[in-house]
Amino acid sequence: METACSTTPRFTPGMIIATQGVQALIERNTFNPIHYLQRHLDGDWGDVDPEDWEANQSALEHGDRLLSVYRITDEVTLWIITEWDRSVTTMLLPSEY
Repeated sequence: METACSTTPRFTPGMIIATQGVQALIERNTFNPIHYLQRHLDGDWGDVDPEDWEANQSALEHGDRLLSVYRITDEVTLWIITEWDRSVTTMLLPSEY
C-alpha cells in the first residue's frame, strides 16, 4: 500500500542532519531516508508507542521535541528527532543515541 504525503509539512525541521551510522547505510544503498523524513514532517510518527504518539501531537502545539521511529528491517531502525525549537532534525540509529 502506498501512502500519500502532504505537500506542506506540519512543522519546520530546521537543519537536517544524518549521523555516521545513517550516512553509512545511505552510502551502501541500504535505504533512502527521505521517505521517512517526509513521513516525520507529515506527522506520521511511525512505530512509536501510543504515549509517544500523543506526546508528539501535543508537541506540535506546544513546541516540544518530536520523535519518530521507523522499523526499516528486522536489523535496522531509524529514529528521527526534531528539537523543541525546531532548529535541528537528526536522523540516527538507536545505538547512536
